Parts: sequence; structure tokens; C-alpha cells
Amino acid sequence: MTTYQSDSRLHTGPECSEMSEVRYEIDRLDRLLVKLIKERQSYMDAAARIKDSRAVVRDEARVEDVVRKVLAAAAKEGLSPKIAEPVWRTMIEQCIAYEFEAWDGLRKS
Repeated sequence: MTTYQSDSRLHTGPECSEMSEVRYEIDRLDRLLVKLIKERQSYMDAAARIKDSRAVVRDEARVEDVVRKVLAAAAKEGLSPKIAEPVWRTMIEQCIAYEFEAWDGLRKS
């Protein structure tokens, strides 16, 4: 299991009083998000390895299931669905494209 560490948070959003503080925290969070998305990518590699047919790489029911779960988590955490849904739909589409490439690459040899 990966442990995500970054430099300590200096301010919460409500505590920020200068743009430099806001930018520092956004940059810190972006570094953490990159690590998390990289971990998510590793599961796309696993899925490409495990799935025995290219036809099952895209699974619309799974896409909608993931989006529903994300929207439920977003509501619980207070994240706007106007941010959550398009961000996840874009990420899912890019992950599917990546998985297709990975699936094809594994079967070329």
C-alpha cells in the first residue's frame, strides 16, 4: 500500500489570507493527486493484463457505477457535483483510452 506524504499543510482554505498561501496549498494537493492518479493507473495496467477480450475494456455499466459512487462521496464531503462529475468522467475516459493502449501493447508480442 502506498503512503502519500507531502510537506505539511500550512493553511486550510478558510485560513488563507494571501494568494501565495492558496497557491502553495493547491500545488501541494496537486502533487498528492498525481501520486493517487498514478496508483489508479496501475490498476488500469492490471485490468489490461487480466481482461481476456478487448471488447470488455470499456464497460458502460462500470463507468456509471463509478460516477454514482463518486457523486455520493462528493456530496458527503461537500464537493460540488459540478466539479466532481466532469473531472471523473474525463479521468475515466482517459483511463479507458490508456487501458486500450495497454491491452493492445500486451498482445503485440
